[in-house]
Amino acid sequence: METSGTIGSKMERNVLRVETESAPSYSRAVSVTDTRKDYHIHEPIAIFLQHLSSFPLKPCASSRQMAALPNLTQLNLVRFCEHSQTIQSHRPKPPNPPNSEYHRKNLTVLCKRAKISEEGWKKKKKQGFVDYDKGEHQVESHVSGLRKNDIPRRYRLRVEGDRFQKDCSVSEVVQKISGLNHSDDIDGVLNHWIGRFARKNFPILMKEITQLGSIEHAINVFHWMKNQKNYCARNDIYNMMIRLHARYNRTDQARGLFFEMQAWRCKPDAETYNALINAHGRAGQWRWAMNIMEDMLRAAIPPSRSTYNNLINACGSSGNWREALKICKQMTDNGVGPDLVTHNIVLSAYKTGAQYSKALSYFELMKGTNILPDTTTLNIVIDCLVKLGQYGKAIDYFNSMREKRSECHPDVVTFTSIIHMYSKCRQIENCKAVFDTMLAEGLRPNIVAYNALLGSFASHGMGKEAALIFNEIKQNGLRPDVITYTSLLNAYGRSQQPEKAQKIFDAMKRNNCKPNVVSYNALIDAYGSNGLLAEAVEVLREMEREKIQPNVVSISILLAACGRCGQRVNIDSILSAAELRGIKLNTVAYNSAIGSYLNLGEYDKALALYRSMRKSKVKPDSVTYNVLINGCCKLSNYKMAIDFLHEMMNLKIPFSKEVYTSAIYAYSKQGQVGEAESMFASMIMAGYHPDVITYTTMIHAYGAAENCSKAISIFHKMEAKDVQPDAVSCAALMRVFNKGHQPENVLSLLRYIKEKKIPITDAVYFEVISACSLLRDWRTTVDLIKIIEPSFHEVSVGLLNQLLHFFGKCGKIDTMMKLFLKLVTSGAEINISTYSILLRNLLAAGHWRKYMEVLQWMLDAGIQPSTGMLQSMLFFAQRSISSEHAAVVRERIGRMLMSIDLKIYHCLSGGCRKNHHQLDLHAREERKGGLFDADSMAYDDIVCSFSDNVGFLYYV
Repeated sequence: METSGTIGSKMERNVLRVETESAPSYSRAVSVTDTRKDYHIHEPIAIFLQHLSSFPLKPCASSRQMAALPNLTQLNLVRFCEHSQTIQSHRPKPPNPPNSEYHRKNLTVLCKRAKISEEGWKKKKKQGFVDYDKGEHQVESHVSGLRKNDIPRRYRLRVEGDRFQKDCSVSEVVQKISGLNHSDDIDGVLNHWIGRFARKNFPILMKEITQLGSIEHAINVFHWMKNQKNYCARNDIYNMMIRLHARYNRTDQARGLFFEMQAWRCKPDAETYNALINAHGRAGQWRWAMNIMEDMLRAAIPPSRSTYNNLINACGSSGNWREALKICKQMTDNGVGPDLVTHNIVLSAYKTGAQYSKALSYFELMKGTNILPDTTTLNIVIDCLVKLGQYGKAIDYFNSMREKRSECHPDVVTFTSIIHMYSKCRQIENCKAVFDTMLAEGLRPNIVAYNALLGSFASHGMGKEAALIFNEIKQNGLRPDVITYTSLLNAYGRSQQPEKAQKIFDAMKRNNCKPNVVSYNALIDAYGSNGLLAEAVEVLREMEREKIQPNVVSISILLAACGRCGQRVNIDSILSAAELRGIKLNTVAYNSAIGSYLNLGEYDKALALYRSMRKSKVKPDSVTYNVLINGCCKLSNYKMAIDFLHEMMNLKIPFSKEVYTSAIYAYSKQGQVGEAESMFASMIMAGYHPDVITYTTMIHAYGAAENCSKAISIFHKMEAKDVQPDAVSCAALMRVFNKGHQPENVLSLLRYIKEKKIPITDAVYFEVISACSLLRDWRTTVDLIKIIEPSFHEVSVGLLNQLLHFFGKCGKIDTMMKLFLKLVTSGAEINISTYSILLRNLLAAGHWRKYMEVLQWMLDAGIQPSTGMLQSMLFFAQRSISSEHAAVVRERIGRMLMSIDLKIYHCLSGGCRKNHHQLDLHAREERKGGLFDADSMAYDDIVCSFSDNVGFLYYV
């Protein structure tokens, strides 16, 4: 049964709907539904309302009848409930059985003072979806907004017969807009939405659009909104737009919206000023933020805690941590206490200002307060510990956050910081393991986490792995940003794939990701590090055409590339170009230029540039002196290297590990082993852990001093410190053994290398062959040849020559010739030195026929025999074989002379007196080159013997 009575003369009264429900159990509660709330009242009120339903009411009650009715406001209903015991005791029976047509009664009473109910059209409703088969779940928030039945009737009649008008919810409209490009017809979608006639939908629509983060879509929707007739400017809409522009560092547009809202007669409130301060803080304009704070005070708007937090963040994010602390003090003086957000902002300000130790001290003070740290706080602390190199403490905090009872669980930022830490430690396997752990714990990595993993692969030149991560980013629906592309450029550049780097750079521009100066520098380095200087310069020119000014990093990369390519002229031109563009060189640029000059052997220019650096008041660092000391050592100017070391000490510049190693090498070359040992001890006292390069340098030092025992001792010390020896250190120790006449230790060390699975290089093979030569152990050498044979084409010429010389010296002529033929068959590099060793050993063994055959092989291979080779054969034919055979030898040599260069023929047949001096010099050179033994004959005898046969050669 449903009755309705009208109280008062106005029909616009609020409705109080009471639903009574009769059941067999006679429920003692009824539901009263108001347009604002649902009231739950007791049975006495329901009894009263049942009596009230039989009260006769006329369509228009008089004032006296109105006075006879009780006031049914909420307050009077509650009072009536308290004084209803009498009515409850005389409760009548239910007028109808439970199964009658009056089983459910709806009573509508128009109340005078009932407030408007707030319905759920503004609220978000979560909708979930779970697929147990695929193990996927999805939760979405749905906002309905005002629909067709909620808009005014005149608009409802207007769209009633239009089939193109869609009665969509706000969330559905936002989903349609997000699926469009910002250049598509977004206005068309909105103009077919019935909810546009309800002004209250506009703030909800703008809130949902701005939460998507697409600023182009939000701007288009905002422009459409302002063109609607029912639009009314609101502070909350402008505040959302200002915050969205702040997210994209569009400070000028945010400030323009601030003035626009005042032109639309919207008075800015505290949230507006907070959003504007946040916009300038994100852009690093902390002075503008301070001025806005002053404008806020002049407008008599009291700053809130959020205002102070935004202002502290504006100063701290710009690195001005001192100003941030002043504002924090001003905040407490004004009676606004800091909260957890304030403490996190102060910690972040210390971190941005590179004050990592102060950040950790502030964190210790924070522990004494009643404010507990959250995940953001611990993330900042972990990052500071990583920057200070305290990796153990960082791991401890990370593990404590992963405990089950921890109140602060790690998030994506935490895992990203740990990935950065392992990347700095060069532990790439741990980087991937941490990333996989993040996925296993159900965290979805963002683009920053992917960039951290991609950057770790790029820093080690792992181009293939970096490309896999890049493809995974696109497969997971994330859009690669400029950092992603730049990291991939670095990966390809360091893996010596500049062509792929160029393709990625072109794809970057095609995908509307504008390269910045760092991206261009990465591409320049990709070309320059691989010796393609012309392409690197062309990228620099393209960079200037795109109106991106090169910086000092660009100049440093080009200077380093010139040193690698060996182009001294380009170094001067690049320095001139930097001066014309007003680019002031910093320490890194000077270091690159000095190192390039020293690599080219231009010591004077490098020294002049160093003096210019000091004159320009650019402070040198440890890298500068390491470049100078190392360059002087390469030029064998060890005295000057030690002078630079003393100058570095006078300037009190702390030594790096590389400087210690270079100094040890310089002292060892000067024969000052004591100073080298002192420098090694100072390195350990300074807290540096010597690496394999340092230990190898000490082995070289002891080898130069012929102190074999200390070289062995330092090698064992390296093993005790868990420093894995490499092929270079093993070769250095082998050289010490060979010099100390301990070739048997060389073979023992070879067995150690095989046990440790250390790659064997040419230097190791060379020392082993030398040891076998001393021991006359040609069987071990044959075993080595079997190992080397598959890679003959990769082995150096010096090692191959050493093998041939060893077999020839041992008298194994047949083995030497077989090895030579294998070298020819494998395509190994063979030069005139190889033939010289072969001929010398053949002649020493008396194999003059094979000697003549090898000479013919040289001519067939296009290698011109030297004068000494022909002289040796003529002398041997004159002294050691019969006259008949000697005549054959002279005849064959004469034929060879007819086919070789006429200049040598003229030299050999131009007369004894005229060319005696030239032949004399050539014989001296051949003797210095080791082609003749000292006891065989004097070079004067060679010249005279050859002069006796000139007539016959000329006749031939």
